Order: sequence, then C-alpha cells, then structure tokens
Amino acid sequence: MAVQNSLARQRKPEAKPQTTTYMANGQQVELSPEIVKRYLISGDADRVTTQEIVMFINLCKFNGLNPWLKEAYCIKYGNSPATIVPAKDAFKKRADTDPAYDGESAGIIVLNPDGQVERREGCFMLEGESLVGGWAKVWRKDRSHPHVAEVSLTEYQGRKKDGTVNSQWSGKPATMIRKVALTQALREAFPAKLGALYMAEEQGAQEPVYAIDYEATYEGGDQPTQPAPIPEAAGADDFFDDRKEE
Repeated sequence: MAVQNSLARQRKPEAKPQTTTYMANGQQVELSPEIVKRYLISGDADRVTTQEIVMFINLCKFNGLNPWLKEAYCIKYGNSPATIVPAKDAFKKRADTDPAYDGESAGIIVLNPDGQVERREGCFMLEGESLVGGWAKVWRKDRSHPHVAEVSLTEYQGRKKDGTVNSQWSGKPATMIRKVALTQALREAFPAKLGALYMAEEQGAQEPVYAIDYEATYEGGDQPTQPAPIPEAAGADDFFDDRKEE
C-alpha cells in the first residue's frame, strides 16, 4: 500500500498540447501542432514533419495570418518538403490596412497579331494574341511614383515533370500571371509588411484549388467552427508534376 502511494505521488501529470495564440486582423487565432496536422494540412497530413508544422505556425503568427480564412497554406505531398506560403488575398489585405495604400492596377502583356506588345488592364485576350507576361502598379500616398512590376510568363508558368503546362496555368494563364505581377508590386510597395512573404506560384508550387471557392464564399466574421476540407491524397502525383524542376 505504501509503495502504491509513493508511485502515485511520483506520477507526473500528462503534458498538455502546446498552443500558440495570436491576433490576426482583430481575431484571436489558436494553433497547436495537433490542430494544424488534423485540419490545416493540404495533402498528406500524415507525412508532414514537426519542423514543418512549427514553421507554418510561426509564419502565421509573426505575419498575422489566419489559416482558417485560408490566408496561408501548408501543402505537403509525399516525402518532398512542405510548401508553406501565404495566399494572394493576404497580400491585398495587409496592403489595404496601411494608411499609405492608394490603390492598384494590374493586367497582362500580350503580343498582338501585328507583332506589337500591348499592356492591357485585366485578363481579357482576343483570338490570335499571345500572352507573354503580366504587369502591376501599386500607389502609395507618400510616394510620387507608383511601384511597378512586370513579369514574364515563361519564368513563372508552372510545368509538370514531363515539361507540359500544369492544370492551373493551362486553364487560366492570364489570371495566374496577373496575380504574380500584382503580388510582386505589393511586396515592393510595402516591404515592411510583405517583404518576407512569397506566393506559392513564386516558389514553383500552386495554391490548393479549393482555396478559390473558400475565399470567395467566406467573408470575414468569426473563424469557422468547421475546418476547411483537405484535398484527397490522390492528387499527390499531380502536385509533384506541378512543381517546377530545379
């Protein structure tokens, strides 16, 4: 009996999961490795490492990103390192909260049938024109000139391992290259807020496809009580094909 009591006194309480709490756009966000692995990994959650989860949590914490609103992604497939990136909307939200922000304009660069290069606002193209790049301008109230970015389609166009263009870039090339240009212009205009953030497309990856619908349908409010759906692991091969060859 005395031995049992002694063992009971020596038994230590179970350690509670470590939780990180921070504020993102006026909302309190709580993340733990268990929560991230269970709800916030896009792809193969069982293959993500503790180091990758910690890096994702810290990216969100130190940049004020709310992964429940799909402002950041941790994308993991197979044994390849996880891709940890912010969403495009996170760039725009952070710029919009800066008092110096004074608007933006973005579009595509096309080669028309006459061999002339045109810069066009938006993503509209005519038959016979060739898409060659994207451009963007971001204005600040405290600067006399806008910050301008122009990017080449061939530099950022995502390709599969066999060299063919991946699904997102083949289906919406104008939208994708415009997004890259706008992100770069925003980062150059607001380096203190965005200087350390790079989109998936700038790292040879791509945002989960479901993110587009999720961001369009969920507008503010409290963080969701139900987690966003996690893509099927069957998409792993397509994800690896979508990464650029180094």
